Amino acid sequence: MNDTGAPLPPTNLEPGWYEDPWSVSPWRWWDGEVWTARVHAGDPGSKPKLNSWLSVPVVLGLIVTVIGLFFFVVSRPAQALLAIALGMVPLLLVMPVLAWLDRVEPEPRASRIHALLWGATVAGSISALVNTAVAFQVGEVWAITTSAPLIEELTKGLGIYWALRRREIDGVMDGIVYAGWVGLGFAVIEDFQYFSQPEDIDQLVGVFIMRALLTPFAHPLFTAWTGLAIGLAVNRQQSVPINALWGYGLAVACHACWNGVLTYSAETANGILLLVTVLLFVALFVAAVVTVSLIRRHETRRFTELAPALAQRYGLAPTQVALLTDWRKMLAARKSLPDQQRHNFDQVHAALARLALYHRRTGEPDPATEQRLAAQLHHAVSAQDQVYGD
Repeated sequence: MNDTGAPLPPTNLEPGWYEDPWSVSPWRWWDGEVWTARVHAGDPGSKPKLNSWLSVPVVLGLIVTVIGLFFFVVSRPAQALLAIALGMVPLLLVMPVLAWLDRVEPEPRASRIHALLWGATVAGSISALVNTAVAFQVGEVWAITTSAPLIEELTKGLGIYWALRRREIDGVMDGIVYAGWVGLGFAVIEDFQYFSQPEDIDQLVGVFIMRALLTPFAHPLFTAWTGLAIGLAVNRQQSVPINALWGYGLAVACHACWNGVLTYSAETANGILLLVTVLLFVALFVAAVVTVSLIRRHETRRFTELAPALAQRYGLAPTQVALLTDWRKMLAARKSLPDQQRHNFDQVHAALARLALYHRRTGEPDPATEQRLAAQLHHAVSAQDQVYGD
């Protein structure tokens, strides 16, 4: 490893708080494998304890969701189990797409699961409570067309912001990916509710076709605007809260238009309007796929262009450089590896991709951030000697 100013990882140290090797803060958390972004300015006696990747909001949301599902299953077991089974279909359709998007800079599995659970539990529980209260006070139409877009996109957006606070979002694609996972979690739990409401099989088939087959990407697409805005703010080193407002506004507008048209079509039995809306949504989905594919292609091209210089800067072997500059060869090599080596391969790839994004950012460089990312790359390379066939 070339000298980048990043301290070598300590050896045989248990996870805990230690003096910050970069002197950015008095204390920095060592997770047993790599220095993290968590710092602490207090005295040694007040060092905070480690927080699990499963955050407190998600734990509380899980408790509420599990209790609700339990009573639902107990009260109507056959209908509940069918609704849950059908609700898993969008999960199977959307997950491969999100995994494909995440291939350029693989996100940690724990972070993806956290985002999925945030959408299903935190966003789902809070939105259900607020929408129910609004429906009780001013009517169901207001809840569907006004309250739902506002509160659902806000709570889903907070899931993206949580990932940002954990230093998981480094650019535009990260913002879109986390938005997709949060939106997918919310869609799954919401589909449970919709699939449990129809009184007969014909109604259930119609709802299933509409929500699970025709529009499974609805919530990820709405929330993608918020993720896009946050990712752009990170990439340009601009204020995230301010820039997130326009993304949130677009997410709410798209969501409100969709809910409004569906509600009006249902009340007026206007099948033509419903058909046109679905076709427009499909067209929007195709446009979004094309746009995201272009962004992904751009990210891939920029990564392969920067890889040789980054590999040289951070001391990677020549064989690693050759592999990283050939995207197809890199993916083929990854696919041929056993599970543990594939995990380590992803760690190296992700660490280098984060460094690529760091060097592409506008504004003043941040040496502490580069040192932290370089330390992650050093650890990932050290953990796997056979990834590249050396």
